[in-house]
Amino acid sequence: MPVSFSRIVCTTDFSECSYKAIPLGLALAQEYHARLLLCHVIDLPVAAMYGEAFVNPHEVQVRVEKYAGEQLSRKIGESPVDWESVITIGHPAQEIVRITQERDVDLVIAATHGRAGLQRLVLGSVTGRLLRTLPCPALIVNDNVSFKYPGDRFHRILIGCDFSPDSNLACEYGLDLARHFDAELHLVHVMDPSLLKDAHKPDQDAESGDQPKMPERFKRKLADLIPDEMRRERTTQTMLLAGRPYEELTKYALIHQVDLMVLGVRGHSLVETLFVGSTTDRVVQMGPCPVLCIRSSDPAAMLESNSSEKSS
Repeated sequence: MPVSFSRIVCTTDFSECSYKAIPLGLALAQEYHARLLLCHVIDLPVAAMYGEAFVNPHEVQVRVEKYAGEQLSRKIGESPVDWESVITIGHPAQEIVRITQERDVDLVIAATHGRAGLQRLVLGSVTGRLLRTLPCPALIVNDNVSFKYPGDRFHRILIGCDFSPDSNLACEYGLDLARHFDAELHLVHVMDPSLLKDAHKPDQDAESGDQPKMPERFKRKLADLIPDEMRRERTTQTMLLAGRPYEELTKYALIHQVDLMVLGVRGHSLVETLFVGSTTDRVVQMGPCPVLCIRSSDPAAMLESNSSEKSS
């Protein structure tokens, strides 16, 4: 099925970093003729820490809605995009997920401040929580990214593939986006370096002398993911790299001036994500371009992720 975005949520906390998500939201809303929901969540527990515990929540919401409308109207400017502001009260990640479900949203766009390690444990990461709980893809932009609207488009798209179900789904999205934007396509798999050390030795897993070695098998698997008609229509590249996936994908995107990366998201536990980080999480923090994160809507995975979220 072709990728279709009819409702897009773009989140902002009114920081300079979060404003970087708005040009992406405007560009995609205009490209897909989608309705853009500019979302701000009032985090009352945080407000209570600063002496706002007894403020009437309705008064706070009215005051912030007025401020948000003024700020967002300036950011939208004269854009012809169909948009509305959505202001709500609660925990940011939980409220964004709720809005996404209730409004049948197809894509959430968010910015990340790029915190890592202990900083993320102490301060939390709304983006990280969204990646584990959203029922739809998330497009993440960090402090390193500069995307202008109008004008900028996706000319080169990189798909990170590890042949897992999540990355296969990401590949489907990436292929369709490349068709839609008539973009150059880069399909990349990062191998464990130890596998390449034996590239010139007989393959231990080979059942016959004619079976290709592991690197060659990976190259063929990558090539098979690209339909023949796409090869004829546009420039496509398949690349086999070795090293740490997040480092190699980030370097490749930088060298080849990639405009968009598409990656699958796996269901890591909360502690593992905070201290170790998944490949997608680290690329989101370090990458030179926006990262479209595709997560399987497997109910079991969703339940496990939500349980980890509550226990935290």
